[in-house]
Amino acid sequence: MQQTGNHIIGKRPRLTIRIAGGTLSFSVIDNTAVNQIIYVPYTLRSGVSIAANLREAFNAFQGNGEVGNEYPLAVSEATNAMVMLDTPVLMVPLDEYFEERGEESVRRDAALYHHAISGHENDIILSSVLPTLNAVALFCINKDLKQVIDERFEEVKYMHLCMPVWNNLYRRSFTGPRRKLYAYFHEKRLEVFGFQQNRFRFCNCFDATHTHDAVYFLLYVWQQLGMDQRKDELHMVGNIPDREVLLEEVRKFLQNAYVINPTADFNRAPITNIKGLPYDLMTYYIKGR
Repeated sequence: MQQTGNHIIGKRPRLTIRIAGGTLSFSVIDNTAVNQIIYVPYTLRSGVSIAANLREAFNAFQGNGEVGNEYPLAVSEATNAMVMLDTPVLMVPLDEYFEERGEESVRRDAALYHHAISGHENDIILSSVLPTLNAVALFCINKDLKQVIDERFEEVKYMHLCMPVWNNLYRRSFTGPRRKLYAYFHEKRLEVFGFQQNRFRFCNCFDATHTHDAVYFLLYVWQQLGMDQRKDELHMVGNIPDREVLLEEVRKFLQNAYVINPTADFNRAPITNIKGLPYDLMTYYIKGR
């Protein structure tokens, strides 16, 4: 994939599958589309695994489903895929990570992940390297889900859905002299992270169903990091619940709290006009991984 400014140019069709918080969507670059991207959210059937839902969606791609082929040609004909996953992540320093993917290194990743994060012993452990941040993100995928995806495509790449967000906001952190804490809201979850000296200073995820929960977690992290409530900055982005109420509550304690406007931040790129498009997908298509 290449890009010039905010204009996206695709060499070959690559389907992006985003799986997060009980949601599933498909998107693909199409320069003939009004907003340059075809974005198709998929309604999941309750009581059915995500792997089974995905298989049903793939059948619909080919017109084999009960509803027939409802997908644009660019989506149904994609032969390779980028899969963005929202699963618990473990950050590993880059200098402690072995890039040669032999069996021993894969077992080491799995042992480290399972030691730190329980409940995923039967999942497959994947990794995304963040060279700019001197870190590697370890995350997981259900075995059945991975099998369904790998059977469908000639080439598949996996990454944690926050990877484009981390990289983009890291670059943004260099604007101005003040320290910055970032909050990304999506699927009733709150990703909180900050950077220092080309590394993560903090990175964690919280359930944030209610506004007061989000305020509590943000202020707790702020306090733990010893940030200055008069000088340092909090920047929030994404699907923020009760945005005005949240901003008002946070500003009772922090002088510099802001909400990032993707349309302005991405120089009015056409993709920012797509209704319901998550910020991580938007960032991936405009800024890359």
